[in-house]
Amino acid sequence: EAIEQPVYSFITHNRTKDTLITHPRKVVIVEGILIFNNTELRDLFDIKIFVHADTDERLIRRIKRDIEERGRDVSEVITRYQTTLKPMHQQFIEPTKNYADIIIPNDRYNTVAVDIVRTVISHKL
Repeated sequence: EAIEQPVYSFITHNRTKDTLITHPRKVVIVEGILIFNNTELRDLFDIKIFVHADTDERLIRRIKRDIEERGRDVSEVITRYQTTLKPMHQQFIEPTKNYADIIIPNDRYNTVAVDIVRTVISHKL
């Protein structure tokens, strides 16, 4: 059955009142930085993929995005990264690599990983 998917606001750091109707499909790709922390949800996945981003790359992308798209200044972005985001990443996100079937570095196109994912999806269709 269809679900109402919450819409998240990166400005307010919270869900909005809006939702998107999501209909069932044979293959559903679920993504999120905390997705592997929920055991019940994790057990539903046929394949679990962790996309690893280099620490420096994550910071650079965040600085660019938060300044350009969210109107923040460099000092604010760096302070938030150092005091909240980096420690939370180390505590809650990095350890979930252990649950992944595949860890894909995102610094290059990985044909082997893409072929594996394509094969798993093809078997589901």
